[in-house]
Amino acid sequence: MEARFVFSFLCITVVCVHSSPSPLEDIVVDKYYVPKICSRTVASGDYVRYHYNGTFMDEKKFDSSHDRGTPFSGQVGLGKLITGVDRGIQGMCVNERRKLTVPPHLAYGSVGAGDVVPPDTTLVFDVLLLDIWNMADKVQTSTISKSQDCKRTVQNSDFIRYHYNGTLMDGTPFDSSYDRKQTYNTYIGEGWLIKGMEGGLLGMCVGEKRNIIIPPFLAYGEKGYGTEIPPHASLTFDVLLVDLHNPKDDIVVDNEVVPESCSRKSVVGDFIRYHYNGTFLDGTPFDSSYQRNNTYNTYIGMGYVIAGMDKALQGVCMGEKRRITMPPHMAYGENGAGEDIPGSAVLVFNIHVIDFHNPKDLVDIQIIHKPEDCNLTTDGDDLIHYQYNCSLMDGTLLFSSNDYENAQETTLGADKVIDGLDEGLRGMCVGEKRVLIIPPHLGHGVNGASGVPASAVLHFDLELLGVQKGVPEGYLFVWLKDTPPELFTVLDINKDKEVPLEEFTEFIKLQVAEGKGRLRPGQDPEAIIKDMFKNQDRNKDGKITAEELKLKVEEDAEKAQHEEL
Repeated sequence: MEARFVFSFLCITVVCVHSSPSPLEDIVVDKYYVPKICSRTVASGDYVRYHYNGTFMDEKKFDSSHDRGTPFSGQVGLGKLITGVDRGIQGMCVNERRKLTVPPHLAYGSVGAGDVVPPDTTLVFDVLLLDIWNMADKVQTSTISKSQDCKRTVQNSDFIRYHYNGTLMDGTPFDSSYDRKQTYNTYIGEGWLIKGMEGGLLGMCVGEKRNIIIPPFLAYGEKGYGTEIPPHASLTFDVLLVDLHNPKDDIVVDNEVVPESCSRKSVVGDFIRYHYNGTFLDGTPFDSSYQRNNTYNTYIGMGYVIAGMDKALQGVCMGEKRRITMPPHMAYGENGAGEDIPGSAVLVFNIHVIDFHNPKDLVDIQIIHKPEDCNLTTDGDDLIHYQYNCSLMDGTLLFSSNDYENAQETTLGADKVIDGLDEGLRGMCVGEKRVLIIPPHLGHGVNGASGVPASAVLHFDLELLGVQKGVPEGYLFVWLKDTPPELFTVLDINKDKEVPLEEFTEFIKLQVAEGKGRLRPGQDPEAIIKDMFKNQDRNKDGKITAEELKLKVEEDAEKAQHEEL
C-alpha cells in the first residue's frame, strides 16, 4: 500500500476517534493457513515482506501486490502501515496466510483513498507473509550434521569450497551450486562474500552441514540482487563445506605406520614404487592405484609428480604407510586436473610404499648365518647348489626353490641368473645363509619379467647347499699346480711314444684325484676327457704324439697361467 494511503488514514483516524463517542468495531482476523513449523512471529518493530490482495466486501479487487509482481515491505508497529493491517499481521509466521477484515476507522476512514477506496469502506486483505527481520537480528546458524573427525575449522584468510542451496524465507529457491555441479570457491574475511555468509561460514568443519539465516542488511539490502533476490529479503542457505585450506599451508603427514626394520629412508633421486588411494577432504574418492592393480612408479624430488607428493615421499621407509593432506597450491592448483579434480581442491592420499632404490645402488648382502668352518667359498665359474625364496619388498612371494624337486643349480658368471643374484651368491660357504636386496637394474629392470613387476626391488633368502669349483669359460680342465715340465713324458705311461684315449683318461683322472687339476663341474667326466683328447689329437688318428701336444701348447701360449694342457 502506498505511502499516501497511510498518511490519509492517520489523519482521518484522529477525526473519527474524536467525533464518535460510540465504541468502534475492531479488525477480524481469519488465520486460514498456519505452517506447522514457526520459529518466529511478527512483533512490533520488525520489518516484514508480504504479498496481499485487497478487496472490498463484495470481493471486488482494488489493489494487489501479486499483480505488480513485487511484495510489499515495511516496518510493523510504528504507524507506517494502515492501522488494521499493522495490527492484523502481528503474530504471523512466515508462509502463514490470513484474511484481515478491516473496518473503515482502521483503514482509510471517512476520507477514503482518492479514487481507489471510497469513504467509510470496510476493506479485506488476503495476506501471505514472506519474510520477517529486525535490525537487531544477527546471522543465525544451526548445525544439521557435523563430521566426527574435525581437526580444523574455517578461519579468516582461509580459502574454502562449499556447496549450497539458497532460498528466501518462504522457501523460494534463488540459487544452488548443486545445479551448476560445482562448488563455490572463495576466501573468507576478504570481502568476497556478503557479510552474513562470511560470518555464517566461520567455525565450520569439512563435511559439516549448516543452515545459515541472513537478515537483509547483512545480505543484499534494500536493492536486492537481480531478479532472483528481491529488496529487503532475508536469505537462508543450506551449506555443505567440502574443503578448506590456507595459502600458507604445507602438506600434513599423519597416520604413519612405520616398519620396525628401516635400514634406509628414501632421498632425492631415488626411484619409488607405491600404492595409493586419493580422496578429497570430505572422503570422496577420485583415484586409486589399487583399482588399476599397478603401483605408481616415479623418481623422488625431481618434479615428476605434484610438489606435495614429491615432498611427502622423501624420508619414507620401505613398507611404510602414511596419509598426506595436500593443499591445492602443492597439488593441482586453482585449475584442477581434468574432470576428476576440481580447481582449488585439497587432496588426501593414503599411500603404501612398496619399495625404492637408487640407480647407483649395489646389491645389499646381509649374512644371516655363516658356519665356523669356512675354508672354501664360491667364486666365478663355480657350479653351486642352493635354495632360495624370492619376494617383493612387501612380502609378496614370487618364486621359491621349494617349488622344484631338486635344489637350484647354476654356474656363477655364466649369465644364467640375474646379475644381482650372481653377485650375492659369491663368497659363500656351504651352509651359509644370506638375505639379498637387489635393485631392479641388477634384477629384472624397468620392464620386469613374468610375475615380476617393472622396476621391482627383489628380496632373496638364500642358503648354499653345495659347491663344485669351476674352470674358466672355454676350458674343460685347469691345472691347480704347475704343469709337469715334460708333460708328454708323464702322459705316455707305457713309453711307446703314443698316448691313446685310455692312457689320456687314466692320467687326467689321476691329476684330479691328487688335487693337481680340475675338470669342468656339472658334466660327465668321461665326456669331458674325451673332448679334451679330441682337442689334442690333431690328425684324428686316435693317438696323441709329442708333436701334436707341442703344437697345441704353442697355440695356447697366450692363455691364462692354468691352461688346459
